[in-house]
Amino acid sequence: MKTLLVWLVALLPTLGLAAERPNIVFMLSDDQSWSGLSVAMHPTVAGSKGDSFHTPNLERLAAQGMRFSAGYAPASVCSPTRISLQTGKSPAALHWTKAAPTETGHKLTEPRNVKSISPNETTIGELLQKAGYATAHYGKWHIAGGGPEKHGYDESDGDTGNENAYQFKDPNPVDIFGMADRAAAFMEKNSKAKRPFFIQMSWNALHASENALQVTLAKYEQKLKGENSKRITTAAITEDLDTGVGRVLAAIDRLGLADSTYVIYIADNGASGGKKVLNGGKGGVWEGGIRVPFIVRGPGVKPNSWCPTRVVGYDLFPTFCEWANINKASLPKGLEGGSITGLLKNEGRGEVKRAREELIFHFPHYQGDAPHSAIMLGDLKLLHFYEDDRDLLFDLSKDIGERDDLAAQRPADAKKLRERLKSYLVAVDAQLPTVNPDFDPKAPAPEKGKEGGGNKGEKKPKKPKK
Repeated sequence: MKTLLVWLVALLPTLGLAAERPNIVFMLSDDQSWSGLSVAMHPTVAGSKGDSFHTPNLERLAAQGMRFSAGYAPASVCSPTRISLQTGKSPAALHWTKAAPTETGHKLTEPRNVKSISPNETTIGELLQKAGYATAHYGKWHIAGGGPEKHGYDESDGDTGNENAYQFKDPNPVDIFGMADRAAAFMEKNSKAKRPFFIQMSWNALHASENALQVTLAKYEQKLKGENSKRITTAAITEDLDTGVGRVLAAIDRLGLADSTYVIYIADNGASGGKKVLNGGKGGVWEGGIRVPFIVRGPGVKPNSWCPTRVVGYDLFPTFCEWANINKASLPKGLEGGSITGLLKNEGRGEVKRAREELIFHFPHYQGDAPHSAIMLGDLKLLHFYEDDRDLLFDLSKDIGERDDLAAQRPADAKKLRERLKSYLVAVDAQLPTVNPDFDPKAPAPEKGKEGGGNKGEKKPKKPKK
């Protein structure tokens, strides 16, 4: 009896943690640049928010939580980021580094990707589901494999891709408000059942920006008179997306769940356009392609706080597991992310403990640039280009725009990072471009590839639904 009492006393804290496990609402926008909100993403960089955008609900979320000024998507294109978020592994390790079709006729031949999540991968949905969470995935899935409900989600919109965006117009642009309503119903149902929930909101926006509400389009046609149509529609769908975010936040408040729910907002990749502080854009691992909005609100997170530590999307996998009180021994092998809970508890101070100190972004394809990879270590970032074996080196603490190449001035640092990059790629058996024996330098240049995820490569439905 004495032994039993001792055991029960030891178990009580664990039971308490299980009972108090937080809800998690994870929002992922599509093709949204670091400066694509009316929320500043850096406390001292004026260009870290967009003057053309109006996102008051995300302003409120940021004011209530923590902004990560150096938050990164796992990839500069869609599907590789999405499978990385589901598995906690880098796109390089997963052999899925591009979304659009491969290009031919170049000096190098691109590696081919599998483009379907393997049944052997353990997803964050599966782990949370096994831990007793109700799980839902709404919006764009875009990693095949039978869809979310084959990979740990109780509810979903199915095995969807970019076509889902084009099907919905005013009064439900790109299904923003439909998704918000389904999330609210899921939260209410599981709140009543006293069951913790995990919802991934993979917004279709900013795709099909021309499908924004007519009233919002009219507002920006007037506000941005003289600008190109894409800039106008992007601003409009951004505000509509913010309205959808606001509906989800309002449902959390209405259900009395704000104190027990983490809300995370990031983008799947960066985007170019406008007066950029960052260099590059989608389809390249310059800062403009991978640095994205990254906001977290929830229990214990200091309001209106900032974190300068570099974090990456696949850090969320172990973070969610820690919140759910999942034993580390239960986590799948090969995880590359590290929990960011310490940063959230300590007002943004500290570091993330990962399997490797460096961060790697691997894009061995033609799209925004020739095949290249990047490695970050401390404040230094090296980009390596495979066509001409060229290295570029930047100090991001002084040169966030990557405009001052230091490779010639600091050859030892460039060599060190190049060697670490190579070592990592070998360790994860990353795919690399190979020499194209049929390359003809006199032939016309190949047509540029479409944007990632089949984004513009996919055909729009002939008869979109209203």
